[in-house]
Amino acid sequence: MAIKQELELRTKRTCLYDKHINLGATIVEFGGFDMPLLYKNAGITAEHMAVRDEVGLFDVSHMGEVTVKGKDAERYVQHIFTNDIAGAPVGKIYYGMMCYENGGTVDDLLVYKMGENDFFLVINASNIDKDWAWMQEHAAGFDIDLQNRSDFYGQIAVQGPEAEDVVERVLGLACKELNFYTCKTILLPLTSHLSPLEIIISRTGYTGEDGFEIYGSHDFIRDCWDKLIAAGVQACGLGCRDTLRFEVGLPLYGDELSADITPIMAGLGMFVKLDKPEFIGKDALAKQKAEGPAKKLVGIELFDKAIPRHGYTVLNMEGEPIGEVTTGYHALSVDKSVCMALIDAQYAKLDTEVQIQIRKKVFPGKVVKKQFYHKNYKQ
Repeated sequence: MAIKQELELRTKRTCLYDKHINLGATIVEFGGFDMPLLYKNAGITAEHMAVRDEVGLFDVSHMGEVTVKGKDAERYVQHIFTNDIAGAPVGKIYYGMMCYENGGTVDDLLVYKMGENDFFLVINASNIDKDWAWMQEHAAGFDIDLQNRSDFYGQIAVQGPEAEDVVERVLGLACKELNFYTCKTILLPLTSHLSPLEIIISRTGYTGEDGFEIYGSHDFIRDCWDKLIAAGVQACGLGCRDTLRFEVGLPLYGDELSADITPIMAGLGMFVKLDKPEFIGKDALAKQKAEGPAKKLVGIELFDKAIPRHGYTVLNMEGEPIGEVTTGYHALSVDKSVCMALIDAQYAKLDTEVQIQIRKKVFPGKVVKKQFYHKNYKQ
């Protein structure tokens, strides 16, 4: 029994784990997986700037994938998803959330329209088991085939201004015709006695730069990784993945979204379509939007070089606590000490002066937009 429990407690490894070890990655636990934080040949700053200036390669095989097919597939996704996919064209991708009845966030996710009555849902690694149980719980009464395909798919992200050229030239995958937040399926022939290999490629990412995410079998993803590394593409870890997404105001579940932080509080109301007939959490979110949330997620720029971290207390100018930092860094691309913070709504107006308690000192700053760096997506 002790051996069984020990095995159950071990973290998972993606299909690229040995590749990370060979590149000298610093491995950390994230979302139940052993993942690379950074690589010895570069480091977080160099990896970050590679994505901003050229191109970088991420292992995102830890993400979860769920397929929804069948007569009621669209109706089911509409029921659990805050965004509106009604009549979506094949190849379109939507960002949104799944919410509890009280409006709290189950997870944020991407919904791919793969075909008529055929959807591909991409969920966060740390929430796979929770999300899967929640999806199954709310599938009653829908004529659908719901499958958790997280263990089948490997996934890489190729991000940066040179991503399009690299994907086409190095991997031989046509992607120029894809607009931002669109996808396509590609059937790659193998041999005469094997079935074609189906992969998915999408023009999406989590960095604020142009880029692509590619899903396929473990063997295919390993082959893609090897080709890209051989071509000189910089491998990038979770460290710069976080600094990159933070600079452009993209949320991380557990920091800017949670069971206690609704999409309205997080400033993501544009992805909550209250004109839809129904979805789980609609009434609570409509009430919160109408009345205004008690707390709001804001950006804060410090006037000093001190770095605010997750959990640090935000104070008003009278020294009273008004909230907490959710994510904070010295933003590499803009050379400023900034953070996102969940604070009392009355202090959320732009240019409102606030303070942040950093250890035993208090540092002044002001409320700014959450997007600290201009996004460079291809529209």
